[in-house]
Amino acid sequence: MSTPVHELPASGVWAELRGQEQVVEQLGRAARSGAPTHAWLFTGPPGSGRSNAARAFAAALLCERTELEERGCGTCKACRTVLAGTHADLTNVTTEKVTISIEEARELVRKAQDKPSTGRWRIIIVEDADRMQERGTNVLLKAIEEPPPHTIWLLCAPSPGDVLVPTRSRCRPVGPRPPPGQAVADPPGPRGGVDPATAEAAARAAQSHIGVAKRLATDDGARERRNQIVRLPLTLHSVSGAMRAAADLVKLAEAEAQSSFEQRDAEERAALLATLGAPETGTMPPSMRAQIRRLEEDQTRRAKRSRNDYFDRALTDLISFYRDVLMLQIAGGRFLVNEPLRPELEEFARRDTAEDTLLRLETINGVRMRLVTTNVSALLAIEAMTVSLLSRKDLDR
Repeated sequence: MSTPVHELPASGVWAELRGQEQVVEQLGRAARSGAPTHAWLFTGPPGSGRSNAARAFAAALLCERTELEERGCGTCKACRTVLAGTHADLTNVTTEKVTISIEEARELVRKAQDKPSTGRWRIIIVEDADRMQERGTNVLLKAIEEPPPHTIWLLCAPSPGDVLVPTRSRCRPVGPRPPPGQAVADPPGPRGGVDPATAEAAARAAQSHIGVAKRLATDDGARERRNQIVRLPLTLHSVSGAMRAAADLVKLAEAEAQSSFEQRDAEERAALLATLGAPETGTMPPSMRAQIRRLEEDQTRRAKRSRNDYFDRALTDLISFYRDVLMLQIAGGRFLVNEPLRPELEEFARRDTAEDTLLRLETINGVRMRLVTTNVSALLAIEAMTVSLLSRKDLDR
């Protein structure tokens, strides 16, 4: 008698999907069916594990075990190479740029026509389907509507609304949710020297975002930066103070983005020059200059995405402050994301109403959307936001 899939959330390829029993059962059943749906859409907020779920599903589909109930063993060569991203029949697409270009989309369509070389399926994972431009999505649509019988598409996005209706209507939905805090604080395997209290605090502060929790648990600087951002509302007492806070936040984001890619950009340029056999001195041939220019353009786009992603994370942390305030105002605040700030949060919650807090949450979310979807000046947008966060008394000063 086979073991129900929902009893194996922490074994095999499903080990990373702790607290996702329903998703594990849904995907495990499909992997065992022998005839899975040809297109899937994995959606969930950052940290929900949507990409992990897609990779685990791909591994289960390509698993070498012949017994259906054992698919997704996690130990065979196919499972290990899929999880490592090196399986010959797996194409895993992610981007560090702002968008996935139409040329990249066309390449995926061509790749989908190839027959599997070693496994049962050719699987294409698009981790950033929400970053695909409309023209690129339309290129994929035909391939998803009428895929070759051996190809399975796994698209990932924050929400169904981030994917065009014609595309998502042809995909089977999978909706991982952020894992419970304990699953994040106590992951399988060694903690790497992180004490349980620090891991628990990081999981709470990250709101169950696994990647952010790991960074907060192991990086003192990251914890300090988050603490400064979360405490920002406590420092807003005047319009001039709000303007200074906005400038500080923008400088922090730009410095973080710059440091993230400065060394990597230099290494990529040096590697390209070495590959091209570029002369150490003198004028480069036009063909070499063109390739270097393309690399620099890609690096610029990647830096912009990193900057936008950092702003998004910073504003998400800021939202957690007002989320806690709202919980105190309407629900007693039994669970606060920023528990160490409870005394300050309680005092802050008494100053204004829940309606005021909701308006501030809407303001921050509006800025998040504008920074991602438009070319608005980050400094101007965040200055306007911080001024809007002031209380009526502070505005009157």
